[in-house]
Amino acid sequence: MSLLYSEVEEELRAAVRDLLADRCPPAAVLKRAESRPYDPDLWKTLAGEIGVAGLLVPERHGGAGASAREAAVVLEELGRGIAPVPFFTSSVLATRALVQAGAGELLERLADGRATAALAVSFAASPYRPEHGSSVRVTDGGTLTGTVTGVAGADVADVLLVPAEGGLYHVEGAEVRVTTSFDLTRPVAAVTLDGADAIRLGDVDLAGVLRFGAGLLASEQYGVAQWCLDTTLAYVKERHQFARPVGSFQAIKHRLADLWLDVVRARAAARNAVTEDSPIAAAVAQAWNAGVAVRAAEEALQLHGGIGMTWEHPLHLYLKRAKSAEVALGTPGDHREALASLAGVPGPE
Repeated sequence: MSLLYSEVEEELRAAVRDLLADRCPPAAVLKRAESRPYDPDLWKTLAGEIGVAGLLVPERHGGAGASAREAAVVLEELGRGIAPVPFFTSSVLATRALVQAGAGELLERLADGRATAALAVSFAASPYRPEHGSSVRVTDGGTLTGTVTGVAGADVADVLLVPAEGGLYHVEGAEVRVTTSFDLTRPVAAVTLDGADAIRLGDVDLAGVLRFGAGLLASEQYGVAQWCLDTTLAYVKERHQFARPVGSFQAIKHRLADLWLDVVRARAAARNAVTEDSPIAAAVAQAWNAGVAVRAAEEALQLHGGIGMTWEHPLHLYLKRAKSAEVALGTPGDHREALASLAGVPGPE
């Protein structure tokens, strides 16, 4: 299958981009970042009118039955806008787990945006260490006990899904406590289960869910990098020094040319990850895109000069999103190590 975008994907991109430009520009995200970043009205429109919430939900459960490619286009645009909505946590990670478990009733609730869900897995977990940050166990009485740290999306979720001992459980009454997060636009929380009642929904391959999520996260990282590049290009054309545009200096041209090449490669890696849907493709995408997003944000910060260093400019939100995503669902080092193993590259003696 081609890595190029289809007409349907471009139409979906245009709808999401236009909505974000109108309702959620970076300046608006910055304004609410320190209070309550989540924008329920924006999510209601995205989920209900554009239909992004049900993209990965099968048609028999009221969803669109779309592929990861369509979800990736949405994530690219949400990354460009650092939009504070639970698409990745609810409509990607939690939905993928529910599809595996065959939980049709909950999928129907997520498909039309009536509810959002969170998968109680540490955002620092990876396909290679899926239990990282979790001490959850199933008791003899069938309840769950333990704690999961660093759970993204739990603070706004209507449905809490907890993976434990190969199963997926729907839990009510868990304690959700928001903790300090480097990324102000994606809060994380500690989820404590003190003998919480739980309904087992079915089996779940947690490593597979996280691998799927890591492959799609690369599209969000590409979106962050592309915004940083585009914004910086526009700025250096307008900013003058010594009666010349800053962008006319050779050193600046070289830096931006190198960054452009990195971002183009990031797009190719992200598209391959959602088209091929294999462990190798996901590992390649994360091993490359996580670092590119950080480099793009750092270059943007430097090339914006003094204004890039101020809180009033939204650039710092992109840098924080890039840095936090760099260690989410596996670090670049984790994915490079896995890639070497998957490709049969011998390690050191």
